[in-house]
Amino acid sequence: MPAHTGPHRKVVADAVVSMDGYTGTGPDDDMSWAMEHITSEQSEIMYEGIWRGVSTAVVGRVNWEGFTSVWPGLVSDPASSARTRDLGSWLAVVDKVVVSTTLRQSDLDESPWTNARVCRDLEAEVRSLKAGPGRDILVLNSASVIKALLRADLVDELCMTVLPRTLGHGVRLLPDGLSSAWRLSHATTVPATGAVALRYHRP
Repeated sequence: MPAHTGPHRKVVADAVVSMDGYTGTGPDDDMSWAMEHITSEQSEIMYEGIWRGVSTAVVGRVNWEGFTSVWPGLVSDPASSARTRDLGSWLAVVDKVVVSTTLRQSDLDESPWTNARVCRDLEAEVRSLKAGPGRDILVLNSASVIKALLRADLVDELCMTVLPRTLGHGVRLLPDGLSSAWRLSHATTVPATGAVALRYHRP
């Protein structure tokens, strides 16, 4: 896929949400409520269609710590599917921006993943990325990051996979007070789990 430049480099925000709009119950959520969907074959195919068009990933501190504790093991596990191993290998080496006010660069450098840097000023970083060369910029299921970018009007595409579960409390994906218009560009169901994947873009 050819590289985009300037205004053509899109920010794609991807998140799994419950029916009542939560991405999880809090920092200690192990996402067990979503794992059946995340690990299904149809979901892997759907996610592959997103990440293969991406050259920079953006993630918050909580997800960074969760991902780096889980994904290396999945990649080395012979029981993992080929698509899971491909995604884990991509995550390990892709350009990564980790949004945090507490992590130090040395913390990232000690991770088994390479090519990661700490970001303190999210809006400035994303504006710089959008103006530079590269393929799409993917925000990986980090609600706080997605909410901040939505408020700054920096999200070009919003991918939400709604699972047939309610959590009752937790971290909401969409910020209060946000007024914006979107167009549905794609919708699909995941029969194995009953999930609905929705992809919206800004008109």
